Amino acid sequence: MYGSKMIMEAAPNIHLLGTFTIAYTVVYRKKALYPIYTYVILNGLFCGFASWWVPYLYVWTVLWGVVMLLPKNMPQKVRPVVYMIVCAMHGFLFGTLYAPAQAVLYGLSIKGMWAWIVAGLPWDFIHGVSNFFCGILVMPIVSLLRFAEKNALKDQ
Repeated sequence: MYGSKMIMEAAPNIHLLGTFTIAYTVVYRKKALYPIYTYVILNGLFCGFASWWVPYLYVWTVLWGVVMLLPKNMPQKVRPVVYMIVCAMHGFLFGTLYAPAQAVLYGLSIKGMWAWIVAGLPWDFIHGVSNFFCGILVMPIVSLLRFAEKNALKDQ
């Protein structure tokens, strides 16, 4: 996750983090929190444990939680679209999810927090649209992870 973020760093708000979070959650369920929080910790270690980092402690967990609530037995044809929409919604709502921590850390009023959210809407729009298209990769990554799991078990 961290490597993909660094590779795509030149394109603001365009990355595969939501895609990986969804794929890991579909395959590993509760254990998906391990790679998610490994990413969060690596991000803090290499980029600094600053105020921007604090919301990372929960924004990815929100996406994980939404995916955990989705039915496991969705029809095969529906899954890719659902995952793309969930991925997109997380991108569209990223600034809104991020805002409460920023409000507390910077002492913003409710009005100030809303102003912060509104100011970030153009970036959230880019984030949501790019997450939608990156979400196309969820099912191929899920298939790859399951294939790797199956072969790892065979080798034991």
